[in-house]
Amino acid sequence: MDRKCGDEKSKKDEEMAFDELLVHLGEFGRYQKRIYLLLCLPAISCALHKLAWVFLAARAPHRCLMPFESAENATFKNIDGFPRNMTLPIDSLTGDWSQCERLDSNFTDEYFEGMVPATKHVPCDNYVFDHSKYLSSAVFEWSLVCDKAWIRSGADTIFMLGVLIGSILFGYLSDRYGRRPIFFFSLVLQVSSGILAGLAPEYFSFVFARMTIGATTSGVFLVAYVIGMEMVGPSKRFYAGVVVQYFFTLGYMMTALFAYLITDWRQLQIALSLPGLLFLLYWWFVPESARWLLTKGREEEARQVLKNAAKENQVDLPDEMLDKFLNEGDEKVKPVQTGSLLDLLRYPNLRRKTFIILFLWFVNSGSYYGLSWNTSNLGGNDYLNFFISGAVEVPAYTFLLFALNRFGRKLTLCGSMLAGGIALLLSAVVPSGESWLLITLAMFGKMAITASYGAVYIFSAEQFPTVIRNVAIGISSTAARVGGMLAPFVNQLADIWRPLPLILIGALAFTAGLMSLLLPETLNKKLPETIEDGEDFGKRAKTEATDGNNVEM
Repeated sequence: MDRKCGDEKSKKDEEMAFDELLVHLGEFGRYQKRIYLLLCLPAISCALHKLAWVFLAARAPHRCLMPFESAENATFKNIDGFPRNMTLPIDSLTGDWSQCERLDSNFTDEYFEGMVPATKHVPCDNYVFDHSKYLSSAVFEWSLVCDKAWIRSGADTIFMLGVLIGSILFGYLSDRYGRRPIFFFSLVLQVSSGILAGLAPEYFSFVFARMTIGATTSGVFLVAYVIGMEMVGPSKRFYAGVVVQYFFTLGYMMTALFAYLITDWRQLQIALSLPGLLFLLYWWFVPESARWLLTKGREEEARQVLKNAAKENQVDLPDEMLDKFLNEGDEKVKPVQTGSLLDLLRYPNLRRKTFIILFLWFVNSGSYYGLSWNTSNLGGNDYLNFFISGAVEVPAYTFLLFALNRFGRKLTLCGSMLAGGIALLLSAVVPSGESWLLITLAMFGKMAITASYGAVYIFSAEQFPTVIRNVAIGISSTAARVGGMLAPFVNQLADIWRPLPLILIGALAFTAGLMSLLLPETLNKKLPETIEDGEDFGKRAKTEATDGNNVEM
């Protein structure tokens, strides 16, 4: 335990020394603003890829293609002039004409003249789709409906699996080989995979390409985020960490615009990928992270990056000061040991907090993506619903900027999740014809969940001790990806009852909000550094409160 504490203290001293240098350079000077802005822009491209499946795999009403119809000439509304009750059965679940079965008949002239519908049903062999809203979709092309509807949901699950793999793989590669080369490698892979997805001849090659895109969103967005944040001074990091989310939100809203203008799903997939080519120009503008260079002993390169930053910020950085910093860094850097997963599970208070935080990440991610991908199930205009679902994130992140340091992490997180959960649960009592009310509740819920998703990043990181923080956040991120992987199947429940996904998400959000009250507040508190600190953090305050109550009694 003491050795871990001493090794982590060396790392912390090194970070403090670099932060002191950043304060001298200017915590968010002209150099940092330029690099930060450039590296925020790829978040737009990543949002396009993460959310586009709503339109790439748009759904529409459909029916069986009848044996007497031609696929080229058949239309959804007209079955060659024959009445629907003679060709389609009633779906017992929806009370409407079946979209997955037809009547079992030879459909001869005598059959239609007799006007007595067949009593047996058979599954559709092929489908006719309603093209009044969407002209093209992967669902139309590969008939991902009825008994194949789970395949549509599975595509987004596999995409999120790619995000999980990418966060692990590209995180490791960027630590080993550098932020800059992995950023550009991920970018090239993202663009090429995006184009291949648009050209894929069948479903499985398309899904593999989409999974690769999912992995690269971690390589592009997260690595760019790290490069940008590692040069921002300590007092500005909180705001820089939140502001980058506005760019993701911009990409969110732009997805609806792209989909509205480009009606062919394959062209849309390629169009969403091509803007990534612009970021290849960053090769001449974005340097390697000075922090990473120093951890690898590449001091001369780090020196040049820091001197360039000082020059652009119009700050004097004497060689003597830089030499002193580099020499002190050499003396302080030692091998760093970190904790393991077992440390989180070994101690009761840490274990309890860990399971609560894992559940919070699981619910926040599943709720966020579930609500984002559910906009086409709400009724009304799909494009407008999706755009509004992105626009509500702007007030959510703005609220975070003011609330987290004023009201505390716990109250902000708990309040957001409870408010979102209640709004979504209220969708259960919305009359079936009142789509506007269902949309309003869903959008309020989405705004609240967006705020809680942003808060849980900061709140949970501050709960864990320094020696195990990276491990803990990595495990939490994994829980979040699992939530995102299950979200498409939750949304599929809308086929049974339209508000059902909202109700389930609302129940989970409300429960998670209540559970967050079991965690200690971290605002203006000394954060835990060792495993012992982490075990005591929150437990001691609770014990003291209990003792105080006993004295009064």
